[in-house]
Amino acid sequence: MRRKTSIPPSPLPQRHGVDPVRVRLPFGTGWETVGAYLVARLSGAAPGAVEGMLASGLVVGTDGEPVAAGTPYTPGLWLWFHRDLPAEVPVPFALDVVHHDAHLVVADKPHFLATTPRGSHVTETALARLRRELGIPALGAAHRLDRLTAGLVLFTVRPEERGAYQGLFAERRVRKEYEAIAPYDPSLALPRTVRSRILKERGVPAAREVEGEPNAETVVELVDRRGDLGRYRLTPLTGQTHQLRVHMSALGVPILGDPLYPVVTGAVPAGDFRRPLQLLARRLEFTDPVTGAEHRLRSARTLRAWESYADWAGGLDG
Repeated sequence: MRRKTSIPPSPLPQRHGVDPVRVRLPFGTGWETVGAYLVARLSGAAPGAVEGMLASGLVVGTDGEPVAAGTPYTPGLWLWFHRDLPAEVPVPFALDVVHHDAHLVVADKPHFLATTPRGSHVTETALARLRRELGIPALGAAHRLDRLTAGLVLFTVRPEERGAYQGLFAERRVRKEYEAIAPYDPSLALPRTVRSRILKERGVPAAREVEGEPNAETVVELVDRRGDLGRYRLTPLTGQTHQLRVHMSALGVPILGDPLYPVVTGAVPAGDFRRPLQLLARRLEFTDPVTGAEHRLRSARTLRAWESYADWAGGLDG
């Protein structure tokens, strides 16, 4: 059995709050050079891009020194480089901090801002923004919210404590409460607990309910009503991808502004901030696993459709 090797510290600094890419050359391959492996591994890059990075000395080893394309392939070798950052439309809404201590940062995320770098959303993410604005390069996310969902997200200050806070979510020791605006259906008996099995397949935008043992559970309550709209309190007891959106759609009251449920209408175009998904992570309550403190945090955001449905439907930013 091959001994597990600890990851050495990055020799490259972050750029715009984004970590460099880390690659470890795998064992048991037939590559002759580092360059040949990287060209094959990064096959999605533009033609000549990988060769150009190597020639320019942008790929470095553990010591921070450039690694040439012709360097003999050495299994287990660590490499780092910075990815080309995609052009991103800035998300023009504030990212507010509601709690900050030596261990935690809890942010009140706006709609349309991704939690962590992924795909075409890299610098315009909550994590990258907070690293830059707070000057905490080691900041990490303990959990995630969908890009289209607003509300509370927990980040950790110290990497060695991240596992303890991630465990809160994995072990369901955090009480999470969401607010949603959706159609009002007088025939829908509430409150109720919705249980189903949700499957989210890689590469498929929408999740779906399937037969089998339930893996998703949500308590749905009607808090208030205005005409044909309802304001709902959603308490997830599990954490499946898109769980709240799937369950509300299955009840026949899909959340306003949802581009996936009940019908996939296509991705929201970059820069289109007119009709945000009316879903908000309103509360987080938990016992701090490091300090023992009791945290009860609340988002200060409001959902625009509840304040003025005409404005939301008319396409005002929010």
